[in-house]
Amino acid sequence: MRLKGHLSYYPPCIRYVSVCAGILFCYLNWDGQLGARLTPPYPSGRTAKTPCGHLEVTNPLVHVSDSRTYLVSSYMEHRLEHSLIRTIAIVKREEKPSYSCMFCCDEELQNSSARYEIHSDHFGFDYGTADILCSVPENCSMPSHIAIYTGPLRGQKPVLPIRNQQERQESFPYQFTVCISVMYDYTNVMQLVQTLEMFRLLGAQHVAIYKSSCNAATQRVLDYYVQAGFVEIIPWPITEYINVSRGWQHSVSPGDLHYFGQIAALNDCVYRFMYQTQYVVLQDLDEIIVPLTVDTWTELLPLLEQQYGRYISFEFENHVFRNTVSGRNAAQRPTEWLGVAGVDILDHVWREPNDPNAFNNFKVIVSPRMVYRTTVHGLLRADCKGVRVDRDVARMYHIKPEVTDDVTDDKLIQEERLWDYAPRLIPAVSDVLKKTSPR
Repeated sequence: MRLKGHLSYYPPCIRYVSVCAGILFCYLNWDGQLGARLTPPYPSGRTAKTPCGHLEVTNPLVHVSDSRTYLVSSYMEHRLEHSLIRTIAIVKREEKPSYSCMFCCDEELQNSSARYEIHSDHFGFDYGTADILCSVPENCSMPSHIAIYTGPLRGQKPVLPIRNQQERQESFPYQFTVCISVMYDYTNVMQLVQTLEMFRLLGAQHVAIYKSSCNAATQRVLDYYVQAGFVEIIPWPITEYINVSRGWQHSVSPGDLHYFGQIAALNDCVYRFMYQTQYVVLQDLDEIIVPLTVDTWTELLPLLEQQYGRYISFEFENHVFRNTVSGRNAAQRPTEWLGVAGVDILDHVWREPNDPNAFNNFKVIVSPRMVYRTTVHGLLRADCKGVRVDRDVARMYHIKPEVTDDVTDDKLIQEERLWDYAPRLIPAVSDVLKKTSPR
């Protein structure tokens, strides 16, 4: 018995056409590289109509058809002589696409040309972060949305909202916003809560986390902080689009894009909060910029600006505190901490010595309005110069496994500065763990 719907039910000519159609469908959905499927314009998000009738895309990334380009977000650029829209993108570096721009202006569609620039820091991976710059047409006073496309303009194009419509300002909702990029396969609940509470103690009012994936326990913590208004989650499902690397060296960690698209996320964070925060703090979740002469960033930054000036990117030298060497015993931990997965930062007070004659990595605190391009360590283009803050004034605590193999444990330097925060940190962490424990 033949079931209707099975190919064998139909005549040979129909079966042949069906098979050919299936092959053609697969062909059109692949870009010619084995294992590199082109993502459709709306992979998992929502869309909404714009005043111009086109679809506004609310997905984290948008694929530009007929190219290997992915759009992250678009921003009004107020700092240049003529009006530009800057779109942060991830592009295949070997391609030479010719982009065009379509604007939604007062319920009308207008077009302009575009140019793009690939950031110099791509660590040798096939894809890199880029700026696509679109000139705003003269008779377009307030563009609300933008589409970037290649080739002829046919059919509807997904459009992005244009952010940062407001003009320059001097007062901001936040003094310090911490940009975290990126969170992937995250399970380190203890260090997450401790680090976020340290950010509070240091003076941060807002933390932006570009999240790819985490476990259920981490998600409960994130939900708590989001509800409290302290954390903002920016979805970052980069692995749905590009084969990413899990490290910064292509030879060690292969892939098409450096470290989960970290550089694109950092640049987006700078622009996203450009007019919402006085300073951005660009770092990872296993890092904390710790003042040594005062207690908070709120006290530290005025002192640094008094010494160096306001138009400065402040660089804080990296110091590795080995999380394999403990300074306390488990009996000193509060009851709420027992059984919680992750690293207890108060346990690790032994750091590797830095070579004063060698280059040591750093992270920065800077006004986002002075930044045009940033990278993992420092800025690529900015209206300010970078100054390395004296390591005895403030330094970055990087709590991770050992980095320098030839430094044995007996050569480590004990530094208990984090313990000065313990009387306030411990009860704050205990309270969060109690409220986020599974019921």
